[in-house]
Amino acid sequence: MKRLIFFVFTLLSELALAQDYAVVIKGGHVIDPKNGIDAIMDVAIADGKIAKVAKTIDAQGARQVVNAKGLYVTPGLIDLHAHVFFGTNLDQTYSNGPNALPPDVFTFRNGVTTVVDAGCSGWRDFETFKKQTIDISQTRVLALLNIVGSGMRGGKFEQNIEDMDSEKTAEMAKRYPDQVVGVKLAHFNGYDWTPTDRAVAAGKLADVPVMIDFGGSKPTLSIEELYLKHLRPGDIYTHCFGQLGSREPIVDVATKQVKPFVWEAQKKGIIFDVGYGGISFAFSQAIPALKSHFYPNTISTDIHTGSMNNAMKDMLNVMSKFMAMGMDLPSVIKASTWSSAQAIKRPQLGHLTEGAVADVAILNLENGRFLARDVTPFGFFDYTGYKVEGKQKLSCEMTIRNGKIVYDLNGIANPVVVTQRPRS
Repeated sequence: MKRLIFFVFTLLSELALAQDYAVVIKGGHVIDPKNGIDAIMDVAIADGKIAKVAKTIDAQGARQVVNAKGLYVTPGLIDLHAHVFFGTNLDQTYSNGPNALPPDVFTFRNGVTTVVDAGCSGWRDFETFKKQTIDISQTRVLALLNIVGSGMRGGKFEQNIEDMDSEKTAEMAKRYPDQVVGVKLAHFNGYDWTPTDRAVAAGKLADVPVMIDFGGSKPTLSIEELYLKHLRPGDIYTHCFGQLGSREPIVDVATKQVKPFVWEAQKKGIIFDVGYGGISFAFSQAIPALKSHFYPNTISTDIHTGSMNNAMKDMLNVMSKFMAMGMDLPSVIKASTWSSAQAIKRPQLGHLTEGAVADVAILNLENGRFLARDVTPFGFFDYTGYKVEGKQKLSCEMTIRNGKIVYDLNGIANPVVVTQRPRS
């Protein structure tokens, strides 16, 4: 009798637990780099959190069950370099202007649950950005404050050293620690270390990392000096695979070798970020770098109205390019989730630990089409027209943000219910 009572109590407890699950994802291949998981597992979600990750989870009573067989289940992707301060001021480019994008229009369909706006706003207009974009987006939007007080308005504004105020930038960052994750220097053209040093000074005052888009100058500023004398461990060098005449590349163009001090810088703790963009990525840099096993720490898009319709396209396309160049899927996922979370000092993001926020991407790894015995590969090209053929390409089947399904491409949830923002 005691055995029977114990069995019934255990069964009822398990059923009660299952009924508490909002979503159970069944049969997917879970890749969670932080926790070293690379296996077929089930994932349960309750109260907006990861409730359980296990080989088998009883889904009876769960409000939604997702069939993820044949798919990959990963933490929600983090795009470390995006431009999302969209607005209608037509002369302000990326700062409350037309070149930026509303985040919810591109994130969820790519498995992205967090974007970091890379310097669209400065201390003068961050609060407008917060009210206008951060506070109303379903996507988690974080920000790197531009060292230029007026943000990324283009032209003379971004060349104005007098508007690069370390103390005011740091003050704004400390006022909004939940949203501001760092400082950004971008687009300055000139043989002058002052903008870099003021950005780093702001980062020191606010205790946040700095992301450097090294702009351009002739003669070019030394990236060896940048890495080893100006930046700190944990600071981020974006557009790391760019090859432009006004900026020194990391791969020697003549020898096709990664420069020795670049290896030293990465070992020191400088974070090398893709920041693909419109013309800030070239296969002529990336292919020899990856061939010598120099991999980016973080993968990001630098998405804006120009790059999304050019060679870059979106986060999954960029990730697929790195697979085509030789990175394996777990490494690509890590560089798009956990490594990015660490770079912005948000260790609560980028993983599927029990109790963590339930931001989840469910991805399909498509294989090249087989016609007779020939493979029709996927074509990946850069802005120069150089083309790389790949046999696999990532696409997004489902995105879960804060425990709720916000994107379901093919109705793999049962029942099919996608959370939408209510109309005001």
